[in-house]
Amino acid sequence: MEYIHKYISKISVNNLNNKIIIKGWIKSKRDTKKIIFLVIRDGTDICQCFIHKNNASEILLNKIKKLTLESSVYIEGVVISNINQSKKYEIQIHELYPYQLCNNFPIGKKNHSINFLIQKRHLWLRSQKQWAIMKIRSNVLHGLHTFFNDREFIYINTPILTSNFVENTTTLFKTNFYNSDAYLSQSGQLYGEAAAMSMNKIYTLGPTFRAEKSKTRRHLSEFWMLEPEIAFYDLNMIMNLMEELIIFIIQYIINNNDNELKILNRDINQLKMFCNPFKRITYEEIILILNGKKNVNNINLIDYLQNDFQRKKVDIENIKLEILELQKILQNKTIKKKEYNIIINKIDILQNKSKEILENINNIPLWINSAKKFQYGNDLGGSDETALMKIFNTPVMIYNWPYKIKPFYMKKNADNNDLVNNVDLLAPEGYGEIAGGSEREDDLNILISNIKSNNININDFQWYIDLRKYGSIPHSGFGLGIERLISWICKTNHVRETMAFPRMYGNISP
Repeated sequence: MEYIHKYISKISVNNLNNKIIIKGWIKSKRDTKKIIFLVIRDGTDICQCFIHKNNASEILLNKIKKLTLESSVYIEGVVISNINQSKKYEIQIHELYPYQLCNNFPIGKKNHSINFLIQKRHLWLRSQKQWAIMKIRSNVLHGLHTFFNDREFIYINTPILTSNFVENTTTLFKTNFYNSDAYLSQSGQLYGEAAAMSMNKIYTLGPTFRAEKSKTRRHLSEFWMLEPEIAFYDLNMIMNLMEELIIFIIQYIINNNDNELKILNRDINQLKMFCNPFKRITYEEIILILNGKKNVNNINLIDYLQNDFQRKKVDIENIKLEILELQKILQNKTIKKKEYNIIINKIDILQNKSKEILENINNIPLWINSAKKFQYGNDLGGSDETALMKIFNTPVMIYNWPYKIKPFYMKKNADNNDLVNNVDLLAPEGYGEIAGGSEREDDLNILISNIKSNNININDFQWYIDLRKYGSIPHSGFGLGIERLISWICKTNHVRETMAFPRMYGNISP
């Protein structure tokens, strides 16, 4: 039987005794008295390979002993049963050829700062966690296309270079377009509305840009946005579609990325809970909740945050004690190297956990102060959203916001012209806004009035106004931030981990 190349993801116990070829990189190496173990990754998955020293030639052993982290290799071997492995198999090495020995790979097992890792993003992508996030991202995008294709939506592409803004003139990236001013798109929405007048149900999915000088965990300068626009849809229909879409994507990832979710230690049962009906709450009710005047599931937000502050202070003290105990063990001169490394790793994990808790301890008083002072007419800030979503166990839809804090294109509420028919979708676990939508203003005169009252140059929107001149209809749409959705699903600390090469304030490389 000849050796046949197989991707690791395609190897299983059904291939026992098969001769195979693996091409990949060294994830780790362990050299014992009798056996050398190699963990290989090939971009599709990882597996363990091994060789008995007594059964190997001196030449082969020397090649294996020279291997270092991230060295690239070609391996010939046979699939062997091993019930102690998670995959129930491993590869016995018959032959190995290095493509290249890797010297001093800059990302080791020790903990690195996030600033260091983001500058080494081209290499950080090789880590198992980052690999898992990219796999989930790929399936999120595939799931979105599947969802809309199954519902007969038309996928369109909108311009990246535009002559006008959508959200805010202060967050535009300006460029030169054949001696005319042009801007990187903040959203494909306006063009999507034009397409909906032709094709009824459309969606766009592509990169958008915001020149915000913000370094929060939810901000990127370049990010991807999903934007459906649908003719004859009202606010309730949009909210139903948003809920249906999010539940579909969560279930799609659970069904297709079980392995990756386990790598990320994501609680799948928790994700399943998010597939229950979403909460729908008005803007005015949210103010009462933030101020501590209305409870959610018998939980008062202010009380919860104050108690959480005390709990986290206790957690910090417990972690300090645990680290001290571990450090005492390290002082024992008879400790074995393997145990020493395990303890060092535990200390690193505890120290990182401690930093995360300390950040919360510093933030909670600010969240409490902001929540107590929140007034009608304020927009929700990142801290307000984070605090609010600590006490909800499902996504929340906040609807009917004040007109004055929302964009000109949103349709006013028929019963109260101070409000608009819009919705913001907030994710639980403190993740905050991931999507926002509204009914679009379809009355020509009101739209022109809105443009003028917002001191917007009407000449920049003549083509958009045309949509209200020629066969105007009720229509609605929403925008969903892809990175924010993935960050929540993967439970990452920052949206920058959800893109292969993130672009954010102060970062343009690699």
